[in-house]
Formats: sequence, C-alpha cells, structure tokens
Amino acid sequence: MLNLVPAIRNGIRSFSGSAIRLQPIVRRRKPKLPYIATNITPQTAQEAVDNILYNGPPKDTTPSTRHTLNCLVANEPGVLSRVSGILAGRGINIESLVVARTEVSDLSRMTIVINGQDERIDQARKQLEDIVPVWAVLDYTNIRSVQREMILIKVATVPHEFETEDSIQTDEHHHPNGFSSLLNASLQRQAITELAKLFNAIVVDVSLDSVVLELTAKPSRIDAFVELLKPYGVLEAARSGTMAMPRSHIEGIQDNIVEEEAAVVDATLLPPG
Repeated sequence: MLNLVPAIRNGIRSFSGSAIRLQPIVRRRKPKLPYIATNITPQTAQEAVDNILYNGPPKDTTPSTRHTLNCLVANEPGVLSRVSGILAGRGINIESLVVARTEVSDLSRMTIVINGQDERIDQARKQLEDIVPVWAVLDYTNIRSVQREMILIKVATVPHEFETEDSIQTDEHHHPNGFSSLLNASLQRQAITELAKLFNAIVVDVSLDSVVLELTAKPSRIDAFVELLKPYGVLEAARSGTMAMPRSHIEGIQDNIVEEEAAVVDATLLPPG
C-alpha cells in the first residue's frame, strides 16, 4: 500500500507515495481597490450641459435628396396650413409649393418640392395621408414626370458703368452723353433679347431702363437662364414654383428602347474582316 501521509518540504505539499503528487501552494495577493476621490468639486450646470453635448451621439450624415410630392386635397379652407404645419414640425423646409383648383371644383392639387432624407420624407408623407381633407399623396421623385415652372424676371437694359459715369457728370454740372447711353442701352437690350430667344422666353414689357421676360421651363433650365442674366443686372424675379405630372406610359416604346440599347455591339469586339 502507498503511504499517503502528506509531508511539507520547502513550502511544497506532497505525499510520500510516488503515485500521487499535489501542486505547490501559491499565495496570491489581493488586488488593490480603486482609488475613489471623496473631495470632488460639483460641476456647474454649464459644465454638465457641455459634457452632455460633447458626449452626445454623432449627427446623421445621410445626404438629403430632392423630393416632389403631389397632394390631392379637398378644396376647403385650412388645408394648406395643416400640410405646411406637419412639414414644419418635422423640420422640413419647403422649397416650392403650388396649389390650385383642378378640373373638379371640390378637388385641389398641391405640388410640394422639399429637400430631406428619404426616411424623414416617407414619415411625413404617411402623416399627410392621415389628414382628413387629404385624399392621396403621390411621390413623383423616382417617376418619369413632366416638371414645369414659370418665371417673370426684370433685367436692366442700361449698363451699370454708364449709370455711374452719368451720375458723376451730373454732379459736376456737365451734360451727360445721352447718345452713348442710348447706344449702350440698345446694345444691351438686343443682347438680352437674343439670349431670351435661345431659351424660348418672351418679352412681356419694355421700358427705357429695363425689360421684363417670361419663361416657362423645367427648374434647372430656369436656374441656368437666371445665371446668364445676372451679368446684365437682374432687378427682380418672381417664380411660380414647380408643377409636376407623370408621363403617360406607351406600350412597346420602352421595350424597343431597351432592345435597341442591347443590340448595339462594340465594333472593337468583332473579329477581323
């Protein structure tokens, strides 16, 4: 039989038998408790607010997109204020809004152009549909549609540098050069008229020092028209806002376009000859 009487040698506990041997006893030190300061100065309200703002969640960086909503609403008072109130409550800015009566006397069409994140716009659209006077809310953002806008813009026909020279000469009790001013005004009026013809704009009013133009086109074309008129001196402008209507689908045309695009073969991939 084995001798199982334990023996302690040099801090190692073991048995006299060769078949059983225990691990040495190692004394572990207790971990030190963390130091907790008891003399902390209480922070002020301003410091607490700054700490909350600094450690707050990051802002949502989802890009904003342009959305075109078409609302079919009842022709009654107070509908416009309720629709704009819902959009304002969600922090959505209205870029343009057009509302008018349709061919049905009790029905109005409201076209709203807004910029915002897709999720927020979708939530606002669902909330607009819950309003009793609103019959339906249609989203024309990703739908092939016709969009038109009208602008009335007044442009100066007298160059700015000649107005400055005439005012200086008048102050010095000199007679201004009327022929030069008329000639330059005529040249600028002609240049503005030629630019209007390129955009199919029409002249609705002409005076000695200005001309009023009218243009109906898509919003991007109107933006380009205004930018080209700025060097001449835009005195004032009024835009109607965007109106939208979906395009009619014609059977077979879209299929033919896809087939023609698929039938185009790169000549470099053909074999020689």
